[in-house]
Formats: sequence, structure tokens, C-alpha cells
Amino acid sequence: MMLLPAILSVLSGTLVACIVAILPGLHVYNVMGLAMVLLYRAQDAGMSIGGELVIPFMVGLVCGWSMLNTIPSVLLGAPDESAIFTVLPGQKYLMGGRGYEGVMIIGVGGLAGIGLLLLVVGPLAPRILPVAQYVLMPHMHWILWVIITFILMTEWPKGGNLGVAGWRKFFDAWKGLAAGLLTFFLSGWLGFILLYRSPVSPDAAFQNIMPAFVGLFAVPWCLLNMISGVQVPGQRISKSFGINGDVILRSAAAGGLGGGFAAFFPVVTGGVGGLLAGHATAQRDERVFMMSQGVSKMVYYTGALLLFFAPGLNLTRGGGAWIIKGFYEPVGWGDYFLALGCIAISGAVSFLLLSPLSRFTLWLMGRIDYRTISGAALLIILLMVYLVTGWAGIFIMLVGTGIGLIPVLFGSRRLNGLGILLLPIACNMSGFGPTVAAWFGLL
Repeated sequence: MMLLPAILSVLSGTLVACIVAILPGLHVYNVMGLAMVLLYRAQDAGMSIGGELVIPFMVGLVCGWSMLNTIPSVLLGAPDESAIFTVLPGQKYLMGGRGYEGVMIIGVGGLAGIGLLLLVVGPLAPRILPVAQYVLMPHMHWILWVIITFILMTEWPKGGNLGVAGWRKFFDAWKGLAAGLLTFFLSGWLGFILLYRSPVSPDAAFQNIMPAFVGLFAVPWCLLNMISGVQVPGQRISKSFGINGDVILRSAAAGGLGGGFAAFFPVVTGGVGGLLAGHATAQRDERVFMMSQGVSKMVYYTGALLLFFAPGLNLTRGGGAWIIKGFYEPVGWGDYFLALGCIAISGAVSFLLLSPLSRFTLWLMGRIDYRTISGAALLIILLMVYLVTGWAGIFIMLVGTGIGLIPVLFGSRRLNGLGILLLPIACNMSGFGPTVAAWFGLL
């Protein structure tokens, strides 16, 4: 295999990630799905594109997006003023004029995640994880049910400050919890429908779940940005972030634990892994929290793709691995070392691009209202859903949007929307998924 084409391919994927990452709500798996559709059409037209080019491009796309997606999540996610004391620390930094600092702190976490993948996961995964998989495989179903129970239990009643003791105070306290439970079970029902009776064309079956995810998570975010009345304060460019070795090590431990757990266990996402790791390590420092999220995100998205190439393991975890699997199956250590090299190149380049792209986004926000940017991102998302899944996908997206707006309107966690994966997969792994589907009239 020629080295130069592989390097150019991974750099191309990283540069595409620059464009994808700075648009709010646009997920890398959506872009990978569209790229795969274009690849299949190119093959139908007689063009031959081998795995030695596709793998570096996809790895660069995922790794670059994992690093650079921090920019819109901090700079284009301004909260309503009533929620300023309950939002994530990154958004607090934004509303305090320190958005650039927040982006760079999370970015340093992403770089630490690259170090974990190259220095720890890379050498150990092919030797240790096949044994762990063999031991844990018979227990995956009940472990998944324990995770679901923990997610629902930690959606604890909030509020309870209205009026004197009575029904009004009770409903104020429990409305967020009820909204979280409703979101989880409605999204789980939607997951059963897509799994057993999907309206998406068989030609786009590999992106069956994509429009639902867009509706559950991306569209509500864009809509919230578009209708928000918050004015983002002026931002200053910091030259020092108050990071030392202790902060990096604690962040790497917490984030690596959460991201690694999510990358290894089926249908457990980075958000769930981060939640579990946050409770397990009890990190209170805002810098540690933010940096650990950068570590977790990088280890989850890029690590899950890396495990797909690990010899003796070949785990299919995460949407990226599933998308690539339909086109290419890894072959031995050569593909694994290729993936590791691409992660090193893309991680380094994307981190170097993080600061100038953050500055560019701040410059753009000073001239174009972030509501307009969010509106443009929403139009791009709609176009991508239509191109990949057609009108059926648009309908699924609208249904998902209705469910995804529930936690936004009632103050529960958006993480509950992951019931779309967790509930049907847990039922199927436990052996009674078809029975539940029959109750819903899907069989």
C-alpha cells in the first residue's frame, strides 16, 4: 500500500471534519452515511475505491470530528438565562465570556484521549479485550438492564419550590422526572418500530436509525438556539487555562473509564459512559469535568472505531463501525496499524486546528447571529436526511423531534432519548424482544 495516498486520505477526512464539526447538531455518523451512499453510487458507475483509501478517510473524519465538535457544543449552545446555574460548565464558560478557554480545555482532554488510545488501548486491546469479551458476553443482557435502571434512577425529582406542601409542589418536583421517563419509553417504542417495521427503504437500511437520532438530538438543539432570546456576551481569548499534570491525569482516568466502557459495551454511548464515570469518580473540579468529557468523547467515538480493526476482536460498536462494515471487513494487523497511524495524524492535526477554528467561529458569531448559523445547520441536516433516507426518513425525524423536545421543554435529561437503542436491544438480548414487538402489533 502506498503511504502517501493514505496520508492524503486521512488529511482529507480531517479537513471535512472541520466543516462538519463547526455546524451545530450535525453528527459525524450522518456525514459518514452520506459518504457511503456516494461511495456505493461511484462503484455502480464503475469507479474502484479500495479500503486503503476509505479507512484513512473515515478514521480521519471520526477522529477530527471528535476533537472539533467541541466548538459548537460550547460556543453555539447558549442557555436560557433561567438555566444559567444548572447548565454544563462549558456553557457557563461561554456566558462568562470564556468560551474559547472552555473549548481549549475540552480539546486538551481530547488530546489526552488520543494518548490513551495510542499508548494504552492500542497495545493492550488485541490481547486483553478478546478474553474480556468471551467472559462478559453471557452477562451483557443483565449489565445493560442495570445501566438502564441507573439512568432512570438518576433522573431524580427536581424543583418542588412552588407553593406550599400539596399537589402543586408535588407536580413541580416530579414533572422533570415524568418527562424523562416519558422520553425514555416513547423513544424505546420508536426504536422497536424502526427495528421491526421500519418505513426506510432497504437501500438505506444501514442508516435506518439515523433520522430518528437527528430528530431526538440535533433538531431540538437547533430549534432551541433559533428561538432563544439569550445574547452571548463578548468573548476573550485566554492564553492560560490553569491546567497541570494532576488535572490531566484525573481527567484521563475519569474520561478514559467512561469512554472505554461505552466503546466496549453494546449500545452504550459516550453520554452514558460519561454519566457512569462521573458518578464513579465523583469529580467536582469544573476543569476536570470538562476535560474528562473531551477524553470520554474521543475514546468513545475513535476508540469504538479502533476496536473494529483490532485483530481477534473486530467489535462492531458505534455507528461508524456499522457503516464501514457494510463496505469493508478488516484484515489482520496491517489494517489495525493503519488505523492507529491515522488516529495519530488526525488527532495531531485536528488539535492544531482547534484554536484557529475556535477563533474563526467567534469572529463569525460577531458578524452573524448564532440563530442564523443554527438555522443554516438545520437546513443542511434536513437535506442530508432526505438525501440518505428520503421522505420516510423526514417523517421519522419529525416523530423523533416531537419526542426530543419533551426533555427540552420540561427540564429533564436529553440522555433519556437513548431509549431508542437501549430498550429494544436490551429486550432482544434478554430473549423477549419479539414478544414485546408482538404486544405493539409489529409482528
